Formats: sequence, structure tokens, C-alpha cells
Amino acid sequence: MPAASSASPLVRTDYPHLARREMLPFLPEDCRRVLDVGCNTGAFGEAVKLVRPGIEVWGVEPDPGAAERASRHLDQVMQGYFDAALPLPQAHFQAIVFNDVLEHMPDPWAALIHAAPLLAPGGVVLASLPNLLHVETIWPLLHDRDFRYEATGVRDRTHLRFFTRASAVRMFGECGYEVLSVQGINEQWYTPSIPRRIAYRLFRRQLEETKYVQYAFVARPVARPRLAS
Repeated sequence: MPAASSASPLVRTDYPHLARREMLPFLPEDCRRVLDVGCNTGAFGEAVKLVRPGIEVWGVEPDPGAAERASRHLDQVMQGYFDAALPLPQAHFQAIVFNDVLEHMPDPWAALIHAAPLLAPGGVVLASLPNLLHVETIWPLLHDRDFRYEATGVRDRTHLRFFTRASAVRMFGECGYEVLSVQGINEQWYTPSIPRRIAYRLFRRQLEETKYVQYAFVARPVARPRLAS
């Protein structure tokens, strides 16, 4: 669920109660306090608390109905946008999570800069970002010369920003973060199409980035950002 600043004109209210379990392995082993930005109905935090009993999970969610549902699963939920108006504690969280949220924001750079002082020493940001180079996006661009927005997915019509693996890594660096790991998630490329399967066999290395719907990033702040907040 998007948690952009109030300048964002687009807020979806129909996202499903989706746990995003594929992001659970990226939480640090010793993590005890998590902030889920754009937590929607709290499904990810609910899953976190199931696999890590005793962990404290906060949420930020702009949609009032989703925030109310999330409050049934999380320790604290703040209804609003992820900005300085919310009274979030400084140096408190060992992980701040953006599960397919940054791309909904007018200024995801500002969100990452805002997140840094909320992290405890050694804390990390976890982010899942849709991959603009996914085959189901670049193939229509190349074959049909077309970019069709859709209800969900990489081309979700409420996305305000688009990223590749490289541009996302660059964004973290511009915001004063060191990227600790990058991993493709939700691999979807296989097709009965014989030409496409042959292409993936012959050009395995060149086409590797096109297999994944999203990339998962783990990053920690290490320096003063080069961009103004």
C-alpha cells in the first residue's frame, strides 16, 4: 500500500491482505523492532510476528480502513503518510521495510533520507521494488512499441516511479546508503514459447535480470546523503 507524502494524488484502497513471505528471509536474525511503511492491512507484520515471536512491529498506512485492520495484527499503527508529521521514534527500529511502496511515492529519495535517523545503530532498510526490465514489460516495449498500465504488477497504474536493479542501487547510494544485498524475487519468465526458451538458454547471462518481477534490497545508512531532503 502506498505511503507517499500528502502530495500524492493516488492512494489505492483495494490491495489484498498479502503476507509477502518472500521478504521474511531478509530480516536480520537479531531484529527485534520493525517498521513496515505502507503496511496496508498488516499481513507482512502478522507473518513476521508468527515466525519471530516477541518481535515488535509498527506500521504506517495512509488509508484509514487498511490502518484499522492492520492495528489488529501489529503493535502500533500510525495512519498517515511517511513524513515528518508522524511522531515516529528516532533510532528505534532495527529494520524499516518498504514492500513495493517506494515506487508509489512522488519522492522515494526523501523517504529513504527520512528513514535513516529512525534506524537504530546497525539497522537496515529492506525494500522490494518492481523490476522495469521484467520480460513481460520489456517485450511489449520492444515488440509492440507499447507500454500498457495495468491494475497490478510492474505496470500498476498508480506507480509514480520505475526502477531497474541498477537505478535502485544508485538511488540508495544517492541517499547515503550502502547496499548490502540485492536479490531477484518472484521469478516469472517461463513460457511454452520455444523461441523465448531458446533465447533464455543461449543468452542466460544477458537475460538474467528479465526473469524477476521484483528485486529485494537490503541497505544501511553509512554517509550523509548527497541529495537535499
